[in-house]
Amino acid sequence: MTSVLRKRALILTPLVLALAACSVGPDYVRPQTAAVPTAFKEMKDWKPAQPNELAMNGKWWEMFGDRQLNALVEQIDISNQNLAQSEANFRKAMALVQGARADYSPTLSVDASRTRSRSATSSSSSSGSSSSSSVRDNYSFSLNADWEIDVWGRVRRNVESNEASAQASAADLAATRLSAQAQLAQNYLQLRVLDAQQQLLDDTVAAYQRSYQLTLNQYNAGVVAKSDVIQAQTQLKSAQAQALDNGVQRAQLEHAIALLVGQPASTFSITPSPLAAAAPPIPVALPSMLLERRPDIAGAERRVAAANAQIGVAQAAYYPSLSLSASGGFQTSNGLANWFTMPSRVWSLGPQLSQLIFDGGARRSVTDQAIATYDGVAAAYKQTVLTAFQEVEDNLAALRILEQEAVVQNEALQSARQAVTLVTNQYKAGTVNYTSVITAQATALTSERTALDILYRRMAASVLLTKALGGGWSEQNIADLGALASQSESSKKK
Repeated sequence: MTSVLRKRALILTPLVLALAACSVGPDYVRPQTAAVPTAFKEMKDWKPAQPNELAMNGKWWEMFGDRQLNALVEQIDISNQNLAQSEANFRKAMALVQGARADYSPTLSVDASRTRSRSATSSSSSSGSSSSSSVRDNYSFSLNADWEIDVWGRVRRNVESNEASAQASAADLAATRLSAQAQLAQNYLQLRVLDAQQQLLDDTVAAYQRSYQLTLNQYNAGVVAKSDVIQAQTQLKSAQAQALDNGVQRAQLEHAIALLVGQPASTFSITPSPLAAAAPPIPVALPSMLLERRPDIAGAERRVAAANAQIGVAQAAYYPSLSLSASGGFQTSNGLANWFTMPSRVWSLGPQLSQLIFDGGARRSVTDQAIATYDGVAAAYKQTVLTAFQEVEDNLAALRILEQEAVVQNEALQSARQAVTLVTNQYKAGTVNYTSVITAQATALTSERTALDILYRRMAASVLLTKALGGGWSEQNIADLGALASQSESSKKK
């Protein structure tokens, strides 16, 4: 049997290899997007910082120089549940790749059986007819092999599609991580701005308390009218209310940060602290680098590749399928002792060619669906690229304009502070009424809060620009899916 099998295998092998060399369906070509600009429009008259190590190692949040922010961001990889879900989806995609590659190999199965049967026989003679029966035991043991030869590349295209989908899932994992990091940084920076605003409001309440006491003393001395006291008291209570209201948003931001780091909001807290971070300069990449640096673009492009391969899978259904099957074993009804003897040996080997003749248009429908899916994901990829350029331009413009606005606002703030000092002294001298003091103080408080708001918006724009540029990520990160799978498994164990 062995020599016969070897001879047939030698005859079939060249034919199988020749047929398996072709794959139906279009070969993948990355869709062409709109012309990539040579520079960002909003970089005109705005000089970005030079690239630094933060862009190289991906820990872009360290540019704010806040240790607590650094520690919180590091917890995302360990405890964030959205990231855990994306990591599970990635492992699922890797398992699908392994399942698709399994179709390259033949399937082996073992069968063993024992059956007992009874047969009846009848005979006739001159003395009459008679019947008899016999009981037989049948033993069978066989090893079976089946292999579908990938003549038209259906298996190859399916593996190609699943590998591209796994790469898209890896990019999704990176995008989820970057999104969580950016959201945490924004929330944390806003919380610190609220801490600075709380300190401002507390100082304002103390200043208004002194103004109220001054007015009350002057009223008791008969220098000012009762209306001045009422105005001072109203302003004081309004500032106290603002100071209390500031705590609502801070508590909500603290709870949002707890969610991002995977901790219960009830047990998580951040001690109030003065704002230490400043709006940092951001190194800006060239527009063409967005196609390599943003994980969402990489994921969208890999989905196009997966959809393209599925067209080949659908078209392969139009062609006949070729499979080889072989089995060998032992079969006997002469007792268990004779089961594995040479006379009981049986084997079979042969190819099978099958072709579907009519399906009522089902294959055409599947192919049309695959083509339509490809067109849809290709359009989504192009839209993702356009959106990326928009986000970069938006935040470049925000940083450039807010930097100019901060300069002007700081000048206005200095003037407002001087006005409070001058008007307060004039009120003490009795040359202006208390309404002038209230107006000057309200203007100064508004200027202080506006300056803090501009500072936060600048830092938020820095975060969003870094995110829009990919956060130091590169599509080379998804080149080695095996390493990514190991890394994901390690994060899961943590």
